[in-house]
Amino acid sequence: MKSDLDALMQARNLDALLVLGSAEHNPPMYYLTGGGHVSGATLIKKRGETPVLFCNDMERDEAAKSGLPTRSMSLYPFSELMKEAGGNQSLANALGTKKMLADLGVTKGRVGIYGHVELGSAFAALTQLQRIAPDLELVGEHGMDSVFIRAMETKEEAEVERIRRMGQITTEVVRLTAEFLTSCEVREDEVLLNEKGEPLKLGEVKDKIRLWVAERGAELPEGFIFAIGHDAGVPHSAGNPEDLMRLGQTIVYDIYPAEAGGGYFYDFTRTWSLGYATPEAEELYGQVKEIFDKLWENFDLNVSFKQYQRMTCEYFESKGHKSQLNFGSPTEGYVHSLGHGVGLNIHERPFSGLMTGDDHRLSPGVVVTSEPGLYYPERGMGFRIEDTFWVRPDGRMEMLADYPYDFVLPMKKWKKK
Repeated sequence: MKSDLDALMQARNLDALLVLGSAEHNPPMYYLTGGGHVSGATLIKKRGETPVLFCNDMERDEAAKSGLPTRSMSLYPFSELMKEAGGNQSLANALGTKKMLADLGVTKGRVGIYGHVELGSAFAALTQLQRIAPDLELVGEHGMDSVFIRAMETKEEAEVERIRRMGQITTEVVRLTAEFLTSCEVREDEVLLNEKGEPLKLGEVKDKIRLWVAERGAELPEGFIFAIGHDAGVPHSAGNPEDLMRLGQTIVYDIYPAEAGGGYFYDFTRTWSLGYATPEAEELYGQVKEIFDKLWENFDLNVSFKQYQRMTCEYFESKGHKSQLNFGSPTEGYVHSLGHGVGLNIHERPFSGLMTGDDHRLSPGVVVTSEPGLYYPERGMGFRIEDTFWVRPDGRMEMLADYPYDFVLPMKKWKKK
């Protein structure tokens, strides 16, 4: 939680945090400002003190909405900085940042660097800053173990409510998708037809999904997965827009929208087969659902997340599938880890990989996914079920959005011969 930041800074021996970039689509900046239309900002947080947001005058009202103390970039005129830097723009940017830090009393010590910015220009400016401010030690942290990711790991209830709201939007869009597909006419060769009576392409379905998400005030900044047949068997294949929608083929629908402006995500997956499913597909889907249910029944407070990854691997291997437990990095079978945290980033702590530390636990306040799956691209099929849940402060596990687990979706205008 945000209240943990100072303790985390103390543990990392960080005297200040320097966050660069816009307030939107920039998790470290968003976390402290709440987002908003503030571009090219600089935020400085000294340990034990309230963050200060430096912004352009044109965005002063937007910056004020953050509730943080703000300062104008006009206090550091770029024309004067360029003159002092002899026309070197990277040096001018570094001089400006040095003055901002100094104005807040940060002239020495360890300063952590964060934010989403253009890498080349940021590197050039930070290299100059390190040169002209030798008493400052600029510190880069591994992104998935930074003080921000550590603080974000546990959520306040207000954050959870925003994630829950995204879950409601997500499941509503998924329901609309199912209703659209099952209402389509079906050609004799089992290809679905669109409103014009033409073969329905996967890309058309994805266009509708994007529209439904946007109409509900959400975004898809990380894209989404809607894949059929072979591509459903490759976990991160987004789906070929030219593929035709057909009956009896597995569809992996993994959708992870966020609040507009780069806010909180939700993560959700269902696997469908339209009209009917082959016996092999029914069997494999049943195995995925069986371990999904078993995990839900066994999730327990403060247990290391990777224990459930091991449980999942052992289950699938007992059914004859490969997994990471004994087969390295398989490309068929169960090929990924079980889940991850969700928040301002689609992937956050805690993680469930077999090599993660024991400190990645189902602790009170975490929001995590559970998403077992099986993948056989050469057989033209893949399966995944995913829900997002919250470990409540009282230790109970709560699913944040309910949706049916039906595998075969009956077609309203087609009957199997």
